[in-house]
Amino acid sequence: MELYIDFCNRQRKEKVDDALRELVRRALTAAFEYEGVDGDAEVSVTFVSDAGIRKYNREYRGIDRATDVLSFPLFDGGDIESAFDGERYQLGDVVLSLERARAQSELYGHSFEREAAFLCVHSALHLMGYDHELGEAEEADMRRRQRDIMKILGLEVRA
Repeated sequence: MELYIDFCNRQRKEKVDDALRELVRRALTAAFEYEGVDGDAEVSVTFVSDAGIRKYNREYRGIDRATDVLSFPLFDGGDIESAFDGERYQLGDVVLSLERARAQSELYGHSFEREAAFLCVHSALHLMGYDHELGEAEEADMRRRQRDIMKILGLEVRA
Protein backbone atom coordinates (compact mmCIF):
# COMPACT_ATOMS: atom_id res chain seq x y z
CA MET A 1 0.00 0.00 0.00
CA GLU A 2 1.24 3.47 -0.88
CA LEU A 3 -0.12 6.31 1.26
CA TYR A 4 -0.21 9.84 -0.09
CA ILE A 5 -0.56 12.53 2.57
CA ASP A 6 -1.19 16.20 2.01
CA PHE A 7 0.25 17.87 5.12
CA CYS A 8 -0.77 21.35 6.22
CA ASN A 9 0.59 23.09 9.33
CA ARG A 10 -1.71 25.78 10.74
CA GLN A 11 -0.16 26.14 14.18
CA ARG A 12 3.02 27.43 15.80
CA LYS A 13 2.97 25.72 19.20
CA GLU A 14 4.78 22.52 18.19
CA LYS A 15 7.57 21.86 15.73
CA VAL A 16 6.47 20.05 12.57
CA ASP A 17 9.49 18.33 11.06
CA ASP A 18 10.28 15.31 8.91
CA ALA A 19 10.29 13.04 11.97
CA LEU A 20 6.75 14.03 12.94
CA ARG A 21 5.48 13.71 9.37
CA GLU A 22 7.08 10.24 9.12
CA LEU A 23 5.51 9.19 12.44
CA VAL A 24 2.10 10.27 11.19
CA ARG A 25 2.69 8.39 7.92
CA ARG A 26 3.69 5.21 9.80
CA ALA A 27 0.68 5.40 12.13
CA LEU A 28 -1.85 5.98 9.35
CA THR A 29 -0.29 3.34 7.10
CA ALA A 30 -0.34 0.77 9.91
CA ALA A 31 -4.01 1.48 10.62
CA PHE A 32 -5.07 1.29 6.97
CA GLU A 33 -3.08 -1.89 6.36
CA TYR A 34 -4.55 -3.43 9.54
CA GLU A 35 -7.99 -2.65 8.13
CA GLY A 36 -7.14 -4.26 4.80
CA VAL A 37 -6.77 -1.27 2.50
CA ASP A 38 -4.79 -2.92 -0.25
CA GLY A 39 -4.63 -0.17 -2.86
CA ASP A 40 -3.08 3.25 -2.77
CA ALA A 41 -4.75 5.72 -0.44
CA GLU A 42 -4.79 9.46 0.13
CA VAL A 43 -5.57 11.57 3.18
CA SER A 44 -4.95 15.12 4.25
CA VAL A 45 -3.50 15.89 7.67
CA THR A 46 -3.80 19.37 9.13
CA PHE A 47 -1.89 20.29 12.28
CA VAL A 48 -3.64 22.92 14.40
CA SER A 49 -3.61 24.42 17.88
CA ASP A 50 -6.41 24.02 20.43
CA ALA A 51 -7.94 27.28 19.18
CA GLY A 52 -7.84 25.97 15.62
CA ILE A 53 -9.45 22.63 16.37
CA ARG A 54 -12.09 24.37 18.49
CA LYS A 55 -13.16 26.30 15.38
CA TYR A 56 -13.44 23.07 13.35
CA ASN A 57 -15.31 21.34 16.17
CA ARG A 58 -17.76 24.24 16.49
CA GLU A 59 -18.30 24.58 12.74
CA TYR A 60 -18.65 20.91 11.81
CA ARG A 61 -19.94 19.26 14.97
CA GLY A 62 -21.68 22.12 16.80
CA ILE A 63 -19.44 21.55 19.85
CA ASP A 64 -17.77 24.74 21.07
CA ARG A 65 -14.63 23.32 22.69
CA ALA A 66 -11.23 22.04 21.73
CA THR A 67 -10.65 18.34 21.18
CA ASP A 68 -7.59 16.29 20.25
CA VAL A 69 -8.39 15.04 16.74
CA LEU A 70 -11.18 15.26 14.22
CA SER A 71 -11.83 12.93 11.29
CA PHE A 72 -13.74 13.74 8.13
CA PRO A 73 -14.31 10.60 6.02
CA LEU A 74 -14.94 11.08 2.30
CA PHE A 75 -17.31 8.14 1.96
CA ASP A 76 -20.69 7.34 3.42
CA GLY A 77 -22.08 4.49 5.44
CA GLY A 78 -18.98 2.33 5.65
CA ASP A 79 -18.84 1.78 1.87
CA ILE A 80 -15.12 2.34 1.37
CA GLU A 81 -15.32 1.29 -2.28
CA SER A 82 -17.08 4.60 -2.96
CA ALA A 83 -13.86 6.33 -1.87
CA PHE A 84 -11.92 4.72 -4.73
CA ASP A 85 -11.39 7.07 -7.67
CA GLY A 86 -9.79 4.47 -9.93
CA GLU A 87 -6.26 5.29 -8.87
CA ARG A 88 -6.36 5.52 -5.09
CA TYR A 89 -8.71 5.56 -2.14
CA GLN A 90 -9.63 9.13 -1.15
CA LEU A 91 -10.16 8.42 2.55
CA GLY A 92 -10.63 11.86 4.06
CA ASP A 93 -9.18 14.49 6.34
CA VAL A 94 -7.50 14.38 9.73
CA VAL A 95 -7.27 17.52 11.87
CA LEU A 96 -4.84 17.06 14.77
CA SER A 97 -4.27 19.48 17.63
CA LEU A 98 -0.57 19.18 18.40
CA GLU A 99 -1.08 21.41 21.43
CA ARG A 100 -3.61 18.92 22.84
CA ALA A 101 -1.37 15.95 21.92
CA ARG A 102 1.46 17.53 23.96
CA ALA A 103 -0.81 18.18 26.96
CA GLN A 104 -2.27 14.65 26.86
CA SER A 105 1.17 13.06 26.58
CA GLU A 106 2.19 14.84 29.78
CA LEU A 107 -1.10 13.98 31.49
CA TYR A 108 -0.84 10.27 30.60
CA GLY A 109 2.91 10.04 31.22
CA HIS A 110 4.07 8.94 27.80
CA SER A 111 5.88 10.56 24.90
CA PHE A 112 4.46 13.20 22.59
CA GLU A 113 5.27 10.85 19.70
CA ARG A 114 3.23 8.02 21.22
CA GLU A 115 0.26 10.34 21.75
CA ALA A 116 0.43 11.82 18.24
CA ALA A 117 0.62 8.31 16.73
CA PHE A 118 -2.31 7.12 18.86
CA LEU A 119 -4.45 10.06 17.76
CA CYS A 120 -3.62 9.32 14.12
CA VAL A 121 -4.57 5.65 14.56
CA HIS A 122 -7.80 6.72 16.28
CA SER A 123 -8.59 9.11 13.45
CA ALA A 124 -7.75 6.52 10.77
CA LEU A 125 -10.26 4.13 12.31
CA HIS A 126 -12.90 6.87 12.13
CA LEU A 127 -11.99 7.37 8.47
CA MET A 128 -12.61 3.65 7.99
CA GLY A 129 -16.12 3.96 9.44
CA TYR A 130 -15.66 3.05 13.10
CA ASP A 131 -17.41 5.18 15.71
CA HIS A 132 -16.90 4.67 19.44
CA GLU A 133 -19.79 7.02 20.17
CA LEU A 134 -22.36 4.49 18.92
CA GLY A 135 -22.25 2.35 22.04
CA GLU A 136 -20.18 0.20 24.37
CA ALA A 137 -19.61 -2.64 21.90
CA GLU A 138 -18.37 -0.24 19.22
CA GLU A 139 -16.13 1.52 21.74
CA ALA A 140 -14.63 -1.79 22.92
CA ASP A 141 -14.06 -2.89 19.31
CA MET A 142 -12.33 0.39 18.45
CA ARG A 143 -10.14 0.22 21.58
CA ARG A 144 -9.05 -3.32 20.66
CA ARG A 145 -8.15 -2.25 17.15
CA GLN A 146 -6.20 0.76 18.50
CA ARG A 147 -4.25 -1.49 20.90
CA ASP A 148 -3.44 -3.94 18.11
CA ILE A 149 -2.21 -1.20 15.77
CA MET A 150 -0.18 0.57 18.45
CA LYS A 151 1.46 -2.77 19.25
CA ILE A 152 2.35 -3.20 15.56
CA LEU A 153 3.96 0.25 15.72
CA GLY A 154 5.88 -0.70 18.88
CA LEU A 155 4.18 2.13 20.76
CA GLU A 156 1.83 0.24 23.05
CA VAL A 157 1.44 1.38 26.62
CA ARG A 158 3.29 -0.92 28.98
CA ALA A 159 1.71 -1.32 32.40
